[in-house]
Amino acid sequence: MPKSSDAPSRERIVAGAADMISRRGLSATSIREMAKHAKAPLGSTYHYFPEGKQQLATEAVRYTGEWVARGLRKELEAGPAAGLRAFLALWRGVVVESDFHAGCPVLAVSIEEPLADEVPPALAAAAEVFDQWESLLAASLREHGAEAGRAARLATLVVAAVEGTVAMCRAKRSIQPLDDTAEQLQALIADAIGN
Repeated sequence: MPKSSDAPSRERIVAGAADMISRRGLSATSIREMAKHAKAPLGSTYHYFPEGKQQLATEAVRYTGEWVARGLRKELEAGPAAGLRAFLALWRGVVVESDFHAGCPVLAVSIEEPLADEVPPALAAAAEVFDQWESLLAASLREHGAEAGRAARLATLVVAAVEGTVAMCRAKRSIQPLDDTAEQLQALIADAIGN
């Protein structure tokens, strides 16, 4: 996960919350624990996030989404294969550096059941983040020759496969699922753009 130990308190709290959620999920993480993990006073946490845990979780999801999107935008300039490699490398780093304890906070928020019939803000933010990642990948695929419909479907497959594979890696305590998925996705992208 992105580090921000020298960042202003608000960003440090958001980064800490993203890390906690990536490790324990949202339901198992209190706002007090997120503040402690970020080495921030609880009062400051409530000052920055007066609506509480859901507001902080929403910001953590958006923070992670933009962190990943920045890396994708940069690498996609070299094409969709480079973007895929970067996306895979990013999540490989998160899983390996945490010794299989951390995954994706966007996915973690997505799989938790909402407490009410309404869509919580963090879940809505997760949907927006997934859409953003898919859009970036699909645009690159189209720019490199993939038909629009296929590009959109392949972008969804890439995001879904990588997110699911990160969870598998954590469960199996092995990076092999990510390596296997990477090989298949690389082949699909090469076929879609005619390489």
